[in-house]
Amino acid sequence: MLQNFISSKPKARAFPGTQVDLAQHARPPIKWAGGKSQILPEISKRYPQDFDTYIEPFLGGGAVFFDIQKRFDAKRFLLFDNNRELVLLYTVLRDDVEQVIDRLARFAEQYLPANHTERSEIYYRVRNEFNEGLKSIDFEKASPLWVERAARLVFLNKTGFNGLFRVNGKGLYNVPIGRYSKPPILDEVNLRAVSKALQKAEIHRFDFSKVLDYANRSTFIYYDPPYRPLSKTAYFTSYTSTDFNDDEQRRLAQVFWEAHRLGSKQLLSNSDPKNINSNDNFFDDLYSPFTIDRITATRAINSNSEKRGRITELLVYN
Repeated sequence: MLQNFISSKPKARAFPGTQVDLAQHARPPIKWAGGKSQILPEISKRYPQDFDTYIEPFLGGGAVFFDIQKRFDAKRFLLFDNNRELVLLYTVLRDDVEQVIDRLARFAEQYLPANHTERSEIYYRVRNEFNEGLKSIDFEKASPLWVERAARLVFLNKTGFNGLFRVNGKGLYNVPIGRYSKPPILDEVNLRAVSKALQKAEIHRFDFSKVLDYANRSTFIYYDPPYRPLSKTAYFTSYTSTDFNDDEQRRLAQVFWEAHRLGSKQLLSNSDPKNINSNDNFFDDLYSPFTIDRITATRAINSNSEKRGRITELLVYN
């Protein structure tokens, strides 16, 4: 399996038009199951104030990174994910955002005026092209194919059902079309802001355990792993072709313990199994020596709208 996915050194680039610090306005460029924008006020209350290196080993939509880079002038920002599509996307947005904007503009020109039948034809054609691209894409070497793949991923995310990213066991994207009247396919202002923010970051395809290579007293690590499902039908852990199961949750807890021993400041979010079973102490036991706060959140992604209610989630920190 690939580990260090790409060259991680950011390229300097100029942005057209404005002298405003675009990075201060950056928001997640894609919707992500379990995205943290909703509970960011609670998360930000628990940021440490003294660190030189920020590490986020489950990047996802990047809401916490975009907030951190606005608030703190850290010397180093390290962004990891084991999802090769995400790593490719953020690398391309950092280094070639204008090309992505151009491609998304063409998607928007095709898709937005179309009727539902035409939209369906466009969506599934792009999804098929995205999946066929697995046969030809080289995830280790940058090429023009990277820009096309990144733009297709953003398009599918903005027009697919509930903004999900989901793949099957073969790594094929299998989300059906959504029913949005005016999906925000192109937000060029935010894409430029995202690119500006990412200039600060090194981006790698690493397993989360790689944080231990950088863990020390000047490091702050925020972990946002795929949430432990609250029911047998609530599996949103398949953002790669393998599930993030309880064994992976236990391995993550071991990394958290070791990074704590090395002196790192840490914060972790996850689901609260006590929403379903008050006797389920899975995370309470795994992280028993650390502070565990239960905060209120709204279930953001559920196929049944009647089940989108208030629940508690966990924030664990040392």
